[in-house]
Amino acid sequence: MTSDSRPTPPHPAAARSYDGEGITVSFDAHRCLHAAECVRGLPADEVADVIHRCPSGALQYHRTDGLPDEIPDVPTHVSLHPDGVLHLRGDLEVATPHGPHHETRAMLCGCGATGNTPYCDHSGACAGHDQGAGNS
Repeated sequence: MTSDSRPTPPHPAAARSYDGEGITVSFDAHRCLHAAECVRGLPADEVADVIHRCPSGALQYHRTDGLPDEIPDVPTHVSLHPDGVLHLRGDLEVATPHGPHHETRAMLCGCGATGNTPYCDHSGACAGHDQGAGNS
């Protein structure tokens, strides 16, 4: 997290922000792996809960109602899934071609064949796996 507790903004070309009552949500389409967690909930606390379930970090939020932004998981958790994708949750600093990004959730490419380094985009060896399975 940055010193003001805000997540590092997503890649500017892919980012979209949506302002709601008490919350601003950002979405980075280049990082979304369609785990379908964003469609299983919803109003500011419920939106935040839904976004927290997004394993890729493609969905992020900034609270505008005075409540805290997303708090990183402690301890940091890293798991390698059968498709080769590394799932991370915690207080993360991810090195990217655009500089370091502070994250609370990320899915990193384990095969090195991503078009969105270092984030997995399922363009490499993991492309044929079931995108909805095991992405929590």
